[in-house]
Amino acid sequence: MTAAAIKHLSAADPVMKKLIAAIGACKLEHEPRRSPFQSLVQAVGHQQLNGTAANTILSRFIKLFPKRKFPKPEDLANVTDAQIRACGFSFSKIAAIRDIAAKTLDGTIPSSRKIERMSDEEIIERLTAARGVGRWTVEMLLIFQLGRADVLPVDDFGVRNGFRLAYKKRAMPKPKALLKFGERWRPHGTTAAWYLWRAADAAKKKK
Repeated sequence: MTAAAIKHLSAADPVMKKLIAAIGACKLEHEPRRSPFQSLVQAVGHQQLNGTAANTILSRFIKLFPKRKFPKPEDLANVTDAQIRACGFSFSKIAAIRDIAAKTLDGTIPSSRKIERMSDEEIIERLTAARGVGRWTVEMLLIFQLGRADVLPVDDFGVRNGFRLAYKKRAMPKPKALLKFGERWRPHGTTAAWYLWRAADAAKKKK
């Protein structure tokens, strides 16, 4: 993210200014080479699991398709639910992955080229039509695949906990309250979220 984001956040919010000074430069990177299909399948894989467990399951899943770095939506027709289940996916996640594939093939989930031309809210509306894909999942795609600048995932535990710690609050903020507070960070909500994640990480390391 840009120096303009740092300048704006520092001027708009004294607590964020201190956080930026303590943590240093924002090192958020995005991976534009991923397709929306890949991003959503990986996000489903990570739901309700720690990173290590999710990555293990996803690597087993990818091995079902030895000729691919990551399967295409049409490739899922060549494997059974039992094969995917053996990788470690629950039946609900298998249903979600198959629906994501179907909705990619029918155009509900747009191609990489088309999604670039869509607004954040258009993308959220289209992608949440898929089973197992909620707003948070799409927000992660907006941040880590598309590199959108003004995404504040107020339902994210790490963002909310980082805010609680940085702003010395006793209770976790409600998503609506955090969204209202975050108006001062616009149009750089993504950078603000990154610093709140780092605040939460720093607290974990201290423990």
